[in-house]
Amino acid sequence: METSEGIPRSAPAVDPRSGFCSETKIFHSLRRPVPLPPDSVPLNAASFSLSLLPSPLPDQPALIDAATGASVSYPDLLSRIRNLASALRSRAGLSKGHVAFLISPPGLDIPVLYLALLSIGAIVSPANPLSTPAEIAHQIRLSNPSVAFATAATAPKLPPHIPTLLLESPRFRSFFDPNTAPLPPLEILQSDTAAILCSSGTMGKVKGVALSHRNLVAQIASNHAAAQVAKEKDAGPPVALITVPLFHVFGYSVVLREVTLGETAVLMERFDFSAILAAVERYRVNLMPVSPPLVLAMAKSPAVVGRDLSSLKLLVCGGAPLVREVAESFAARFPSVIMGKGYGLTESSGGIAGTDDPRNGSTGRISASTEARIVDPATGESLGPGQRGELWLRGPTIMKGTATSASLARLLLVTTIKNKKN
Repeated sequence: METSEGIPRSAPAVDPRSGFCSETKIFHSLRRPVPLPPDSVPLNAASFSLSLLPSPLPDQPALIDAATGASVSYPDLLSRIRNLASALRSRAGLSKGHVAFLISPPGLDIPVLYLALLSIGAIVSPANPLSTPAEIAHQIRLSNPSVAFATAATAPKLPPHIPTLLLESPRFRSFFDPNTAPLPPLEILQSDTAAILCSSGTMGKVKGVALSHRNLVAQIASNHAAAQVAKEKDAGPPVALITVPLFHVFGYSVVLREVTLGETAVLMERFDFSAILAAVERYRVNLMPVSPPLVLAMAKSPAVVGRDLSSLKLLVCGGAPLVREVAESFAARFPSVIMGKGYGLTESSGGIAGTDDPRNGSTGRISASTEARIVDPATGESLGPGQRGELWLRGPTIMKGTATSASLARLLLVTTIKNKKN
């Protein structure tokens, strides 16, 4: 049993301010628990995500190409996912357990391809389209794909032995044919691997992080629960401009979030500050997931002057630390825009802590159903609030393992971060 804040009733020593239990030395989440389906029930992340869509389906677009204005409605999105999934099985020979390598700029087909692959149990492995051929070769060695999806511009970076489908080719376009005969559904377990995403490589070469369907289900459920609370305060039509790359866990989790919530995701092929400002104006964007460089540009750039950015309500910043001076400059220029901050990792399927509190210097409370320890890396001693050490996390979003590990048993994630009481 847990309290409404998620603290176990059997843990009287838990501090309600920090979630720290003085007896076990564990930090408990102070967020309300998020119900998850039993992990023994066969379920894939795509089916779970789409099951959360509101009924009737939203009448606003699901996806918009920022440059051209081309859009995909929600009925069309579901049709595209269904048709593509059937064609990938019947015509491309893909099935459960096959790894699909993706190297493409953002576009309307990418979220559809992600969800179609997840729905048939294929493992999604996206890469940075700006990576060098040597970097791509390393990532392919990690994931061992059966097929690659690329564009004419990115395909030359791939090793010649990988069967490749060009996204702009007539063959791939034909995969959206509504006359494709549906196949019997495959049984996909939540413990099955859903994605192999690349880590940032801050401690050497990038590593392949294996995320299960259960990991993604937990992250999707958490995002959905948080968004429902926010919608109770503001019923406006949500439109998100995706400025973060879709191959990165930040963009990957954000685009799944937008589709799940029935919101509109505006996609940009490349980062261009002037184009971002124009898209905010044109599509009345009210939410942007961002990295600190974009916050700095919005806070300081004269290009902002004269733009109608009044639709903006929330920025969610992650990917790197946001320094106090930049946050304060942004708040001075955009006093009505909430600056949300988050901390996440590829290994935690995305965000693992967050806050929309204007106070600086903290990434906020840890996610629902998550436990943490702060550990002295030299002695292994568990530490308390306000002490510096390694952050150990345990919860349903923590990775299944690495793509090179001998065993894909559930791991405790270890990373270094300064602990904060909230």
